[in-house]
Amino acid sequence: MPFENILWKVEDGVGIATVNRPKALNALDGKTVEELTEVVEAVRRDPAVRALVLTGAGDKAFVAGADIAAMSTMSPVEARRFADRGHRLGAALERLEIPTVAAVNGFALGGGCELAMACDLVYASEKARFGQPEVNLGLIPGFGGTQRLTRRVGLMRAKEMVFTGDFYDARKALEMGLVLDVLPPEKLLEHAVAQARKIAGKGPVAVAQAKRALETGADADLHAATEIEIQAFALCFGTEDAREGMKAFLEKRPARFKGS
Repeated sequence: MPFENILWKVEDGVGIATVNRPKALNALDGKTVEELTEVVEAVRRDPAVRALVLTGAGDKAFVAGADIAAMSTMSPVEARRFADRGHRLGAALERLEIPTVAAVNGFALGGGCELAMACDLVYASEKARFGQPEVNLGLIPGFGGTQRLTRRVGLMRAKEMVFTGDFYDARKALEMGLVLDVLPPEKLLEHAVAQARKIAGKGPVAVAQAKRALETGADADLHAATEIEIQAFALCFGTEDAREGMKAFLEKRPARFKGS
């Protein structure tokens, strides 16, 4: 898959998508959002890819927001279309049956913070900086920041981030629950890929059902959420993977999962 703004490769079942606009600090313009969405769609159709890692080119930025130069001339109608595209990308990442991992190697501001939050797991470099600084431009987050941020860090902290437009370093992001771990810059991508590869080695159907139950149940009441879990649990028993996994356990050998 040749792209203009994305570097793409697959290694041992793990797809690695790198936003490659270092001169613009990997900012998200319409083309980049479109290409990321194409990557997600291609991954959805490819059973050989069992986990997806997102990161940014260079050592300064994961994604330093949306492209302000491009936004500066937008009409309200054009802005609505741009926001719709950003939301479709976030939703597509969340709907993927495979796990998605953000390796935040630098600035994750505005759309970059929103992109990271659409991923299942977020790991950060010690150099990472997070924020929703749109109010500094007379705007608000438009790619899901007012909603996913609240669900990640709580309403009051989300209000502080959005109202002030302040930046938060990686340690603060860890304390807030925005990231899982903070690593030295040279170890970040290695760690993110290792975690993705570990998950890729598990039963694909089980991982997909676990993700669905977690995502869907998070916004449901407890009774509905537990029913989602029960259905997903029962579904796994109709798969070859479950039979193989339990047989391998009893035979004290590694399981050979096929995703069926």
